[in-house]
Amino acid sequence: MDNNGLLHLETELLTTNKLSELACLALYLMYEKKQGKKSFWHPYIRELDRQRGRGQLAVESPLLWSEAELDYLTGSPTKAEVQLRAEGIKREYNELDTVWFMAGSLFQQYPYDIPTEAFSFEIFKQAFVAVQSCVVHLQKVSLARRFALVPLGPPLLSYRSNCKAMLTPVDGAVQLVVDRPYKAGEPIVVWCGPQPNSKLLINYGFIDEDNSYDRLVVEASLNTEDPQYQDKRLAAQRNGKLSVLAGKEREAVMDMLPYLRLGYVSDPSDMQSVLSSQGPICPVSSCMERAVLDQLAEYFIRRLAGYPTTIGEDETLLADRNLNPRRRVATQLVRLEKKILKACLQATVDLINQLPDHSVSPCPAPYAPMWISCSGDEYSNLLQQARI
Repeated sequence: MDNNGLLHLETELLTTNKLSELACLALYLMYEKKQGKKSFWHPYIRELDRQRGRGQLAVESPLLWSEAELDYLTGSPTKAEVQLRAEGIKREYNELDTVWFMAGSLFQQYPYDIPTEAFSFEIFKQAFVAVQSCVVHLQKVSLARRFALVPLGPPLLSYRSNCKAMLTPVDGAVQLVVDRPYKAGEPIVVWCGPQPNSKLLINYGFIDEDNSYDRLVVEASLNTEDPQYQDKRLAAQRNGKLSVLAGKEREAVMDMLPYLRLGYVSDPSDMQSVLSSQGPICPVSSCMERAVLDQLAEYFIRRLAGYPTTIGEDETLLADRNLNPRRRVATQLVRLEKKILKACLQATVDLINQLPDHSVSPCPAPYAPMWISCSGDEYSNLLQQARI
């Protein structure tokens, strides 16, 4: 399409809010593929077919995995992310016919039936994943130009989070600027952008063991039944969602504490005191501090218990050279997630051990922040194990 066609397409589709850019490109990809060798894009499409959206670990995005294979991600929030994105792709597929009729002039060069009659949902999903695997992050550009489509970029390049070679916009094109000399036949390594491993897996089918941008989201919410809920929410001036960066777990735990303490106070004069406290010990109440730390430890224990395997069992699986590639990359992901959660738990336990008086019982808190809870006996046993 020429630039006028692209502008026309963008105007029609964005004003009707029917399709994302990726879905629209997937639709064009399907039509172009149906033209076979007549298509100008045939060489690119042939290579995309050969790659089948597989990343550098020879694994497709989990959007193309079976239900049984998605169970490899049990316990990981990535499983829910995959399911939500798949539902979104299905909704866009259901809108293809409407968009085809509304923007018919853009598709008149394709003498085929309307989209959902010409292409099944599975074919559309495969096309969507193929397009998605070619989207790259650009740096030092405006937000509106942050992403670009490089048809043979991710399939043919190796991505790392800690290298300096980048894909850079130059005069309307995307140029690869390498950070060192390369020999013929040597794989080229490129920075993949500040993406956590969950996004790398969903978008490109791989994870990076040394990803300094890897993170997990932890979340709490103030109890809406608390009579002081509105005052506490205004005092906090933030929500309870926090990204825990790999290697920065203690810092993340320290950042969570003021928000969690806020849920336990009942005296309005204590609100600013707990929010502004800098140290690991709350200045308001030792029993409240024990309650906050206990609840935080419960949360990490519960999340770790949601995985069907331990870190040790994951490492045993990964030592098997014959392990299914999809199982391998899923196991690598959940193992790294569990390491983050375990480090958070250890940081919390360390703070508990620093409390000046271990005989103090946790304060009762009818309006404690909303976290997942363990039973008392289960928590005591698991906490003892964590200390060991």
